[in-house]
Amino acid sequence: MKILILGAGQVGSSLAENLSSEDNDITVIDLDGSKLANLQDRLDIRTVKGRGSYPEILDQAGCDDADMVIAVTNSDETNMIACQIAYTLFHTPMKIARVRANQYLKYEQLFSNDALPIDVLISPEQLVTDYITRLIAYPGALQVLDFADGLVQLVAVRAFRGGPLLGHELQEIRDHMPNVDTRVAAIYRKGKSIIPTADIIIEEHDEVFFIVDRRYTKKVMSELRRIDKPFKRIIIAGGGNIGRRLASALENRLHVKIIEQNKPNAKLLSEELEKTIVLLGDASDEDLLIEEDIEHTDVFCALTDDDEANIMSALLAKRLGARKVMALINRAAYVDLVESGEIDIAISPQEATIGSLLAHVRRGHVERVHSLRKGAAEAIEAIAHGDKKTSSVVGRTIKEIALPPGTSIGAIVRSGEVIIVHHDTLIESDDHVILFLVNKKHITDVERLFHVDFTFI
Repeated sequence: MKILILGAGQVGSSLAENLSSEDNDITVIDLDGSKLANLQDRLDIRTVKGRGSYPEILDQAGCDDADMVIAVTNSDETNMIACQIAYTLFHTPMKIARVRANQYLKYEQLFSNDALPIDVLISPEQLVTDYITRLIAYPGALQVLDFADGLVQLVAVRAFRGGPLLGHELQEIRDHMPNVDTRVAAIYRKGKSIIPTADIIIEEHDEVFFIVDRRYTKKVMSELRRIDKPFKRIIIAGGGNIGRRLASALENRLHVKIIEQNKPNAKLLSEELEKTIVLLGDASDEDLLIEEDIEHTDVFCALTDDDEANIMSALLAKRLGARKVMALINRAAYVDLVESGEIDIAISPQEATIGSLLAHVRRGHVERVHSLRKGAAEAIEAIAHGDKKTSSVVGRTIKEIALPPGTSIGAIVRSGEVIIVHHDTLIESDDHVILFLVNKKHITDVERLFHVDFTFI
């Protein structure tokens, strides 16, 4: 597939790295020559220096025969205009744009072929807001990812002392929960993946990924760790796009405070938000945090656009007694450093955004992709089509499907019903199949499984 990526920032660079290893023809456009040179040193891609919204730059990059344009520059306007030009002058089949400003997003009628011809609109702020909202709904989870319109969830938890399954074989989970079916997709121990066989013994600090009908998510979590009390009190550091969206999503059911340093923005937040308490101040001010009862706060979310400020305020909040702290981290190099310390969860906007983009790049009928463990692993929702003659999965049981190494099928959704799979589960046409790949280098093999032979009508 020939793909033009506009923007060599964190998202554009990560996306180029992800896609260039999958037999795609990638060209990256950016105004910063040093960023492009760095990418060319590391990846087998083509680069073009220039503004991505200029027709001659798109022409030079080969937009006339591109399959897809992905506009992820730092400018909403550049991204939108680039898609318009790709549609009008080059008839590019698929146009994806990152748009951040809510002033655009709230007018859905703007984004159509009759107005701005953007096929897929990506809003990183909304993706991150949804992600944090799910984490707050499931105290103790490291990640909570939705599939099949939320019917199925992939949840990551760290096994701690007090969990009933700790020190027991994985197969015993059925004895503990005879009426709840679940599938462990992967186990990470000391950073390395372990194939989750029935006789594997769960150890303390294991990171366990399981797939489950969302109705039973909390029940399965309780097997791996003492169940945490529901969150009630939230402090958000930073009233930008993400902080404002998160407060708005939570304020009707939780006690929410926002600490905002900019006075005009704080005033605007106090007018827009109905129940959230808006505080003017610095989130790394120890006296302010103590005054706002940080030691009885359930979650402290540092969501400013400054990584260092987020890290410092989250560390301070943890030291002062906050039950759980989360920090928004844009620099990939910081994520490992942060999560190995006192910060409970590092939130990567890039990982959330890239997962959303990959769903539109994958070959075969892929509905959803979640990029995991800094892009090394993936969880995918693919739809099976065809019959036993034209498909490699339809009409076959799980044990008959030649899955690549480290790949497992955890669940299928059939006509709205969640089925946790076993070796004898039969895949039918139109099933939504939830897969976990420990190593994404096998993604091409998985895509090939869901191709339908050309004789299928």
